[in-house]
Amino acid sequence: MYWSASSAAAAPLRTAAAGSTAPTSLDEATQKATNAAGWVQANWGTWLTSALQIVLILVIAVVLRHVIRRTITKLIERMNRTAAAAQGTALGGLLVNAERRRQRSEAIGSVLRSVASFVIMGTAALTVLSVLQINLAPLLASAGVAGVAIGFGARNLVTDFLSGVFMILEDQYGVGDEIDAGVATGTVIEVGLRVTKLRGANGAIWYIRNGEVKRIGNLSQGWSTASVDVLIAADQDLERARTVITDAGEEMSKAEPWNEQLWEPVEVLGLREVSLETVTIGVTAKTMPGKSAGVERELRWRIKQALDAAGIHLAPRPAADEEAAAPADPTAGMTAPSALGNPTSPQSQRSNPIPPPQLEK
Repeated sequence: MYWSASSAAAAPLRTAAAGSTAPTSLDEATQKATNAAGWVQANWGTWLTSALQIVLILVIAVVLRHVIRRTITKLIERMNRTAAAAQGTALGGLLVNAERRRQRSEAIGSVLRSVASFVIMGTAALTVLSVLQINLAPLLASAGVAGVAIGFGARNLVTDFLSGVFMILEDQYGVGDEIDAGVATGTVIEVGLRVTKLRGANGAIWYIRNGEVKRIGNLSQGWSTASVDVLIAADQDLERARTVITDAGEEMSKAEPWNEQLWEPVEVLGLREVSLETVTIGVTAKTMPGKSAGVERELRWRIKQALDAAGIHLAPRPAADEEAAAPADPTAGMTAPSALGNPTSPQSQRSNPIPPPQLEK
């Protein structure tokens, strides 16, 4: 009965307490909602302005990137059309390689488009972060450290890429050129930013990293030199030999297709070497780039025929050594006779071991 009385007395107190806290929670919720609405209302203009700024930045970046890439592509196509038109002319066929020009322009265009995209989109991203009031100092510092780490880890790749870019910009070589790259020699069949492909003399394809090339010898730029050495006997008439060789070169310069490949008359330089039995006459000619080997072969052929027709003898072959030609002595490899070879000789018996003494029984 006491418990029921106590419960009855405590019930009004709990009811009163509950009645006093409920209005307090509702007031706090109302106050928070009012504050939130006021904060949203106060910052709504800022949010809208920032959103419009971000959208405008992105639209400008995308449009600017598209316009610049389109302009670069149109410029590269115009350069290729100009090279193709010049290829059909006689002078253009000698000075312009359409495939070389196309690959070089495409590589340069790819680099320019990539650089333009990186600069424009990177600037737009940094501008958007600044609009969002994000501190860029830690981000830029982290990006710098990461860039240094990546640069050290991929230094070979970066070296190949930069070497390829400068090689293309400086036009050191191109498709169709005959080059000596140190590690390989051949005809360039493809030029890339990282790797250059060469076709060797035996048909092998060499893949050369641009960063490994320390020197380049281009045999196809400007002009080439055909050099031939003619060995004749020392007792022949040198003035007549000079005249015969000069006439052979003039006849060659008038014949097809050598009249286009020979850019200057064949010149007899004089004597390169003089010995007791032979003399060496040097002959040279300036040729079209990359055509020196064919000109040298044809020039040797014509000089040999002209000298034979004029009765001028070439250098004789060295005479065979009579002693070397004689048959070998069969006894040359035999050893001298020795007393040790006879088992009955005193020297052979003394070299035998002494038998042990026999004991008498």
